[in-house]
Amino acid sequence: MAIVSMPTTALAAKGDDLEELRADSKRANEWIVVKKDNLKNITTWAKREDGKNIRSFKIEMIAQADLETVARVHFDVENIKRWFWETKESRLLKKVSDKEYYYYQVFNAPLTIPDRDAIIRAQIEPFTAKRGYMAMKLSSMTEFMPEQPGKVRVAALNYYLKFTPIDKATTRIEVDGYVDPGGVTPAWAINFVQRTGPYTTMVGLARMLQLPYYREGKDALDFTYME
Repeated sequence: MAIVSMPTTALAAKGDDLEELRADSKRANEWIVVKKDNLKNITTWAKREDGKNIRSFKIEMIAQADLETVARVHFDVENIKRWFWETKESRLLKKVSDKEYYYYQVFNAPLTIPDRDAIIRAQIEPFTAKRGYMAMKLSSMTEFMPEQPGKVRVAALNYYLKFTPIDKATTRIEVDGYVDPGGVTPAWAINFVQRTGPYTTMVGLARMLQLPYYREGKDALDFTYME
């Protein structure tokens, strides 16, 4: 039998998450703050829902960028891998309309767990004066293309992103999400990823939002963010 060496940080994370699962077992369906970073204006929450071993997550960030810049970063599928947590590959598969598209994303799994991939359907709700915000609904489409060699297909992925302009220079970003990575993955590993990934992703997004390529972009967007 092969023995796999596990890094100390991973062992610590396993212990921490097991303790968290025990501690919040009586707090099902209640959002619990996981990390609050006042300097970066990022807060993340987790919730253990009835009947689910995997926790949902929620994020709020006050981004130092206008709505168009936020949209440009999200619509740039090829560069999602530059800021989304542990993403190895990201590419556009199909543009359905200016409000809907499909893309492919590969996630680097920890330790000896096989990498995961997902085909994601993005549906856009453009900003309108009446609505007051722009939104994106992301959902996994497991059968959109055949499974790829050496990768495990994500079983479920559902995100709802809401972008609300505060003023000409700042945007409130809110995300609710749930991911089931599929395959055989220890619950502690899944929950460690869901605890760490949302915050790290927002830090990466904040960095991208400051790049002149997005902030000063004048090219027409492939998708509609405002009506």
